[in-house]
Amino acid sequence: MSESVKDEHFDGGCDCRQVRYRMVSRPLFVHCCHCRWCQRESGSAFALNAMIEADRVQLLAGTPVLVDTPSDSGAGQQIARCPHCHIALWSHYAGAGPVASFVRVGTLDEPDAMPPDVHIFTASKQPWVQLPPGTPAVAEYYERDQLWPAASLARRQLMLPAIKAWHSQALT
Repeated sequence: MSESVKDEHFDGGCDCRQVRYRMVSRPLFVHCCHCRWCQRESGSAFALNAMIEADRVQLLAGTPVLVDTPSDSGAGQQIARCPHCHIALWSHYAGAGPVASFVRVGTLDEPDAMPPDVHIFTASKQPWVQLPPGTPAVAEYYERDQLWPAASLARRQLMLPAIKAWHSQALT
């Protein structure tokens, strides 16, 4: 990690403050997902998730519980929740498993620092949600190579061996 990336961090946690965490760098990319599954799980019009390498999310206090939940893909996800107040802090989706965390931006102490890089699954967004001009928006999903910054693509490349190893182990 470069010195400038290493020095940048973002703290967050649950409502009861039993679980506290720190993102030790900026995320790879921030998704604002408008799919019906995210609407249901968040109880809102969308979910705002900051995708980051799981080893860049450090626990400062407490230990979340991982709750297996279904997903539209059928592969499910694990949601890290506070065992006391049950706030969802981040998820691990089947694509990258425990190698990547999708941190719920609303649990950051300063969520304003993580505006969405893209709006996804806008075909099912609530009609009253107005998307900001200048932020990419796609009806479903997007091609990573077209939207991610080069630095994030390079970080993802470094994650691939661990993701492949996790998939290999998950199949056994």
